Amino acid sequence: MPIEPQTALLSVQTAIAQLSTLIVSYSFSAIGAVILLVVGYVVAGLLERSIFAGLGHIHGFDATLRHFFSKIVRYAVLILVVIMVLGQFGVQTASIIAAIGAIGLAIGLALQGTLQNIAAGIMLLALRPFRIGESVEVGSVAGSIEEIGLFATKLRTADGVYILAPNSTLWNQPVRNFSRNGVRRGDITLSIGSWNDIDRAQKTLLAIAAAERRIRREPAPIAFVATLGESTVSITLRYWTSSADFFATQADLTKRAKQEFDQEGISIPLPAPEIPVQEARRQKSN
Repeated sequence: MPIEPQTALLSVQTAIAQLSTLIVSYSFSAIGAVILLVVGYVVAGLLERSIFAGLGHIHGFDATLRHFFSKIVRYAVLILVVIMVLGQFGVQTASIIAAIGAIGLAIGLALQGTLQNIAAGIMLLALRPFRIGESVEVGSVAGSIEEIGLFATKLRTADGVYILAPNSTLWNQPVRNFSRNGVRRGDITLSIGSWNDIDRAQKTLLAIAAAERRIRREPAPIAFVATLGESTVSITLRYWTSSADFFATQADLTKRAKQEFDQEGISIPLPAPEIPVQEARRQKSN
């Protein structure tokens, strides 16, 4: 059946009118979406810089945490803006929020260990059990701190080995910080023959400590008899020095103590050589 010209013209006019309505409607939505995106982007940047600057006014607040929290606020604002833009085009935002929540839960379960490292990194940066440059021992990990990140901490051992330790490992164990207090106690123990003058040995050690500028006068260094053996006496020199000078001071004092004992005629007995069993039996039989 042929279509009459008037009917066809009316259909075209109706379609054009509906298309114009849609174009006008979506044009306003598109313009609103663009405005929302621009404003949201600017607001997110302003909030990021404001939070970063505000956290910088808190004494001791780590720069890594400042970046982390400011970035979280920025991305949260941008996600909210995207959801609002989708709402401009009639998309059900409730379902989007639910989907984002489900995706976040799935990612959290999949990256449970990684999230534990992030949480531990935040706690390490906030509470500061150690700082960059400090010498620490945490469980089986020991070395100087080079970098504290959100996921892992970089250390350098005394013999130059690189260690990358997960933050959760460092957070869940007691931390021994050898640099934090600034001063450390050092002990030097030497064994002398029991026939030597003990008082003379103690005075010699105290004189060495008095001449060493790196040893603190308060608390004053002391020398005492630590242990008694069958033919030896162990004398300990106890002193306090700065953490930075600890190992160098200990090495120098040990060397000087041996030299002074030699000059004073205080003998340090050498261990008896081991005799093989057969040789010992032969000597006994003779």
